[in-house]
Amino acid sequence: MALPTVSRAPRDLDPRLLRAFTAVAEELHFTRAAARLYVAQQALSRDIRRLERELGAELFVRTTRQVTLTPEGERLLPYARRVLTAHDELTEAFGAAPRPLLVDLNSPGLAQGDVLSRARELAPDQELMARYESGLTGAVREILAGRLDASFGRYGGLDAALRARLGVQFVRYERMAVILPEDHPLAGLPEVPLAALAGERIYAGAGNDRTPEWTDLAARLFAGRGIEVAPPAPLAIGKEEFRRIMAKHRNPVLAVVDFPPMPNCVLRPLVDPVPLSPVSLVWRKGLRHPGLDALRAAAAEIGAAAGWLERPAGSWLPEDEPGIP
Repeated sequence: MALPTVSRAPRDLDPRLLRAFTAVAEELHFTRAAARLYVAQQALSRDIRRLERELGAELFVRTTRQVTLTPEGERLLPYARRVLTAHDELTEAFGAAPRPLLVDLNSPGLAQGDVLSRARELAPDQELMARYESGLTGAVREILAGRLDASFGRYGGLDAALRARLGVQFVRYERMAVILPEDHPLAGLPEVPLAALAGERIYAGAGNDRTPEWTDLAARLFAGRGIEVAPPAPLAIGKEEFRRIMAKHRNPVLAVVDFPPMPNCVLRPLVDPVPLSPVSLVWRKGLRHPGLDALRAAAAEIGAAAGWLERPAGSWLPEDEPGIP
């Protein structure tokens, strides 16, 4: 049913209504949007109807099978995002004290943990809290929903629409490796040439909706080398489940050289060529926080001292990788 048009928008729009609209516009699914905002779906639907009444415009086309934006919804979305960014900045600027900065490290033991430790030294009065989301795509969903502030990973593997909403700082070139069962024929080698993996199925997170940027990197690396990306395995949450699933399926696993050790397995760097995983720090565009300033300074300091920004000769990266200086 068409809504009556109004000559101008109301002077005051509740930011909560714009937040509800933005969540539905990005998810195109009321149930997922409600879960993202931690509200009941009925309450979310009421907020959307109220916003439509106040604007005098229909914002979504709803059917039993899908939700799509109307032209008026498409027109509203960039305005809503700018208003919410400004609202968040205002709240943070005049808060009694900066809230904790929530930083996703992806997995314990990786080099970004050193960046976080140094940032805590640079900003001892700030609270920087570690989180472990296991995948940049999944972490970015949390960042844009306001439940995380920053994360590390392959920025170039994100959808362009997501990249447009993020700040980014390149952190390091990270060498890639393979995790092998200790009785695998290649386990005795100190390094594994990529050609030696021809005919293997390598697990690289296929089917995990939090890590498609990693699966895409694997597919690009394996293309033309006779290596397959292993089919999806049950999503394992936590180290113990990951170890159990790996032991059951016995597929080698694509990893990075500082991946934490796993029982009954060996980790071997990949060579000929040396494949690299480009790691960047990302955050919600417009975010202002002294902890983020410290995190960025720590990444630059350690990167320069440890040679993280120097690309090894003869290495491999995807062509035209976004976000690489």
